[in-house]
Amino acid sequence: MPFIRSNEALVHEIHGVRFTSYVRPATGSRDLAAWRGEIPAGTVGPAHVISHEEAFYVLSGRLRFTIDGDVAELGAGDAAVAPAGAALAVANTTDEPAHMWVTTRVGLSAELADGSIITPPWAN
Repeated sequence: MPFIRSNEALVHEIHGVRFTSYVRPATGSRDLAAWRGEIPAGTVGPAHVISHEEAFYVLSGRLRFTIDGDVAELGAGDAAVAPAGAALAVANTTDEPAHMWVTTRVGLSAELADGSIITPPWAN
């Protein structure tokens, strides 16, 4: 099924962020997962180490990305790439919500600072 309608997207919430999953194995993808992230104003996501490369595209608002210690404030139209094994954190330090599009390979997992592993359903 090469087409995914908005009513087929699944919504997940974790750490105050809403992940709307479009591309995943359940919608016909073998290799890629893609979702839209809605990051409320003032949200600071926890740092985590990612198992697979992730590509980010800021749709609206401003987000602060920290990738292996490098920090950048990105706005609408900007993009970032975090390599597999990178320590990653995303924050919205503004008073407006922000939205991003994220793409990775199916099978992504993330290790939090306490050693716990998250296998996000929107990427598996």
